[in-house]
Amino acid sequence: MTYEVRIDGQTYRVELERGDQPNGWRCRLDGRELELDAVFPERDLLSLLVGGRSYEIQREIVGSDVHVVLAGVRRQAEVRDPRTLKSRRTGAAAGGGPRKLVAPMPGKVVRLLVAENDAVEAGQGLMVIEAMKMQNELKSPKKGVVRKILASEGAAVNAGETLAVVE
Repeated sequence: MTYEVRIDGQTYRVELERGDQPNGWRCRLDGRELELDAVFPERDLLSLLVGGRSYEIQREIVGSDVHVVLAGVRRQAEVRDPRTLKSRRTGAAAGGGPRKLVAPMPGKVVRLLVAENDAVEAGQGLMVIEAMKMQNELKSPKKGVVRKILASEGAAVNAGETLAVVE
């Protein structure tokens, strides 16, 4: 999986893939390879072991903003899946028509945050999916009304599958 991570205005390219150890991951941060272990001891808390050093990262959601707290320092963060960004910039999406919320990876829907016909703001969370023990909140691609929800809680989804439509 490849993500663009923006922290305090600085954008990083993060590529993740499973490593050989049970919690091990291979990570490339802006092309630099890192070996790391990652576990979620509790919701919104990520414990990382990178190069023998331990880090705990707390996620906090304040309104529509996501903050991460590392070593007592709070930073504003945004995680973007480039595949989702590409689909947002093409076709009818650029003209303001209906927009599809697409699964960025295979996983399982763990929570629906809205119902059909709910009015939503751009960037508002629509649902949470879990993939490889990580939960990801999928956000509305635009301000509008949720016309269709095509996934249900507990359902398995595939990458590229349409999960909701916002008009």
